Amino acid sequence: MPHLDWFPLWLSLEVATIATILSAFAGIWLAWVLANRTFPGKDIVDALTALPLALPPTVLGYYLLTVIGRNSIIGHTWEAVTGSPLVFTPSAAVIAAMLHAIPLLVKSTRAALESIDHDFERAGRSLGASEWRIFWWISLPLAKRPVAAATALAFARCLGDFGATLMIAGDIPGRTQTVAVAVYDAVESGNTATARWLVLAISAITILLVFLSNRLERRRTA
Repeated sequence: MPHLDWFPLWLSLEVATIATILSAFAGIWLAWVLANRTFPGKDIVDALTALPLALPPTVLGYYLLTVIGRNSIIGHTWEAVTGSPLVFTPSAAVIAAMLHAIPLLVKSTRAALESIDHDFERAGRSLGASEWRIFWWISLPLAKRPVAAATALAFARCLGDFGATLMIAGDIPGRTQTVAVAVYDAVESGNTATARWLVLAISAITILLVFLSNRLERRRTA
């Protein structure tokens, strides 16, 4: 095996881990709101949540550049606080990955929360439990397997993000070059050996995550 720079793989694993954790908090909360609350504009929020699954990655990257670029309020504030721009950093790669992970978590978690036995929730309310306690001690435990399966798929999706990540995090070797971008670079430069090993590594991890997700879903059905 030729000498390989495994930095893109380690960076992708780090980015995917952080993005999945943040997405889990945001996605599960939003899924609970959509599953249990009625409010004006709910259908619009639902549609916007699913939009990243339908739009081309380059379009998502453009939107992100507009929202967190150096000329935006968020980008300007970030640079004023940290002393460096938000774009073309590993943090930008995390944001790009979250854009794909959150919709997956929202859709799967909402379906799981809507399919559980709501008699348990009503029993908790009759005993005076708050909605917060009902969510953490009743609703989420009942839906834990599909939520865990969705989290595994979200992690896999974060690992493979390319278009949006390339646009807002860039392709800086040793700093922001994720494994998907590194594979693209290797193929473009004719370095097929590097591309092959990186593809095998990311494929093995993804297959493991999909297998885990399927096992969790089968146990839920059983």
